[in-house]
Amino acid sequence: MNIHEYQAKQVLRKFGVPTSNGVVALTKKEIDDVMDGLDASIYVVKAQIHAGGRGKAGGVKVVRNKEEAKRLAHDMYGMNLVTHQTGPSGQVVKRVYIESGCDILKEYYFSAVVDRSTSCVTFMASTEGGVDIEEVAEKTPEKITKVSVDPATGVMPFHCRLLAFGLGFTGDNAKQMMKIVESTYKAMIGTDASQIEINPLVVTHEGKLLALDGKINFDDNGLFRHEDIAAMRDEDEEDPLETRASNAGLSYVKMNGNIGCMVNGAGLAMATMDIIKLYGAEPANFLDVGGGADRERVTEAFKIILSDSSVQGILVNIFGGIMRCDIIAEGVIAAAKEIGLKVPLVVRLAGTNFELGKKILENSGLNIIPADDLADAAYKIVNAIK
Repeated sequence: MNIHEYQAKQVLRKFGVPTSNGVVALTKKEIDDVMDGLDASIYVVKAQIHAGGRGKAGGVKVVRNKEEAKRLAHDMYGMNLVTHQTGPSGQVVKRVYIESGCDILKEYYFSAVVDRSTSCVTFMASTEGGVDIEEVAEKTPEKITKVSVDPATGVMPFHCRLLAFGLGFTGDNAKQMMKIVESTYKAMIGTDASQIEINPLVVTHEGKLLALDGKINFDDNGLFRHEDIAAMRDEDEEDPLETRASNAGLSYVKMNGNIGCMVNGAGLAMATMDIIKLYGAEPANFLDVGGGADRERVTEAFKIILSDSSVQGILVNIFGGIMRCDIIAEGVIAAAKEIGLKVPLVVRLAGTNFELGKKILENSGLNIIPADDLADAAYKIVNAIK
């Protein structure tokens, strides 16, 4: 789950990371009222959307006059912001954050991420702040300092020193940075975050370190332990189909292809998407119905796939272990009849009750193309949409 910048800063402050003071307006009517309580020499007006690149798209403005800041906030609210991460359709701004600015001496990049290759929290820091870390990694990888923290020990003073000295800090700045590293690690562990990114982390002319921007991603599987974090969810920033799937207990991610996929098991789903690409097409989604899905969940999954107008064909790939193939077949038929199946459908069933499942599909009266294995299924669905 993602949250907005102002929410990320609330979380970071709770764990001791220094940030600027700011106020947020959730409606246009609130803008003037919330800004009356904010006095600063510099005002930064920021559109709140779940995407990067806001500054280049006109979603971040800096002024030195409160009335001008109010005007910019009113103009920004409701605008359709198009960045490299929103795609061409953009995202409507429904929250505006106004904070006190500062005189920046230097910008840095700092983040913490769950590194699945090492099973550690890995910190990344760079003197090249304010730009995409991918660009830094590609062009000047030597400017990135990486430090992995063993979960058995937690963050230690030497981890903090490595990062502080890696950024070139000395004296009081080094002490501040070490404290930020420690606080960020506590925030990662304390909230079940999967990533925390501060870009830029700045040093002011007064010698203070501040998190000028903040992004936090949370592990959805840990949200049941954090009601306060779960309450920060903004469904307006999510794809409607992904929200619908989440509420139905399905793992669904919309993609840009034209072949809908329904699979049980994340690994099998990834393999299914790969083989679709191998045969010359693109998957329209990742959808894992899970190992214990019932007929109702399968039916809802099928409806979600068919609700995507870009889907020109569907590949159902089920390996029945805990999941029974006859249950999958019944769910597919129920959804196809209810919605009206107008695109090619290829079904590959293997495992528990697969013969019964195939017989149910054959007797359904629907135009369903059976497949013997995954390669056969991919070949048939790609050729069917052509």
